[in-house]
Amino acid sequence: MLELSREQARRIAVRAQLLDADRPDSLVAVVDHLTQLQVDPTAAIAPSADLVAWSRLGADYSPSDLVAAIERERSLVEYGGFVRPMADIGLYLATVQAWPRAERARAWMDANDRFRRDVLARLEGEGPLPATAIPDSAQVPWESSGWTNDRNVTQLLEFLWMYGEVAVSGRDGRHRLWDLAERVYPADLVVPPAEQAAGELAARRLAALGIARARPEPTLLEPSPVGEIAVEATVEGVPGTWRVDRDALRALEGHAQPGVRDEFAGRTALLSPFDRLVFDRTRAQELFGFEYVLEMYKPAAKRRWGYFALPILHGDRLIGKLDAKADRKAGVLRVHAVHEDLPFSPEATEAVDAEIDALAEWLGLIRG
Repeated sequence: MLELSREQARRIAVRAQLLDADRPDSLVAVVDHLTQLQVDPTAAIAPSADLVAWSRLGADYSPSDLVAAIERERSLVEYGGFVRPMADIGLYLATVQAWPRAERARAWMDANDRFRRDVLARLEGEGPLPATAIPDSAQVPWESSGWTNDRNVTQLLEFLWMYGEVAVSGRDGRHRLWDLAERVYPADLVVPPAEQAAGELAARRLAALGIARARPEPTLLEPSPVGEIAVEATVEGVPGTWRVDRDALRALEGHAQPGVRDEFAGRTALLSPFDRLVFDRTRAQELFGFEYVLEMYKPAAKRRWGYFALPILHGDRLIGKLDAKADRKAGVLRVHAVHEDLPFSPEATEAVDAEIDALAEWLGLIRG
């Protein structure tokens, strides 16, 4: 079994997430490799999908690029709370039965067949439409103990979305615009057998992570297993075994040759709290020694790092958090604090400072 140092494991993870010095050159290439950008409405600094794209592409990225890729080029698509490559949509549709609510959703739609047909007919005649433009004609209300209780239109659209009957055509502000899937997805869309699709998605997930547990912490609407065609490895000082993507391992120059220096070239990056490098908090702790909790749901007095603190990557280490907020009315990026998990070297201090300036410039704000 392969034995990796923590440094090697970290570098595999950083490279796999396109966060080393060799920046990718296009948004679609980024999403294709990462497999997803999480859609989250929080915009204390910028929406998470835009932050993830900017942290990879830099100043060349504009949020309008994401809109164009989804709404005009159709190279990307929103599905299940994530922006995904359009080329992968058939894989997700093939595995929808593994979705935790699949059975209950199908039973409720069967009980509301007339409602379903009403919604599809309205979209066919008038779409794309926001959910607010669609009447509720449900025969059986959706029952829930949470915020979805009796929200029949939004629930039906979500379920039809998961099953591939409707799709998100674009957005009007924060509101999704719904249309028939056949108008959004490719005419030659192929939905493979579920087992084949699950295997492909697991392999793509491991390639995006570089290194992971066989069953990492699951993410929203994404099963946890990673690809089985991998190298089994241990990481120095960390109990248990890991799976390493073969291509990611090949990129680790000299990993099996004692005395050969790994030519890793890192950089400094400010990450979204939903960034895949840190989203699995256990993995971040084990490989990077990085503790993180998203504190936006905590009372202000109980926050250690800030409402929407951005993890700071420097080389192959996660070294701190940036507590900042975009005050768009005043035109200022307000920097409240830079928390140092590890004492910053002069080089790190200068690099982090430059990245904060770059963030402010990208946002069109003055640093304050």
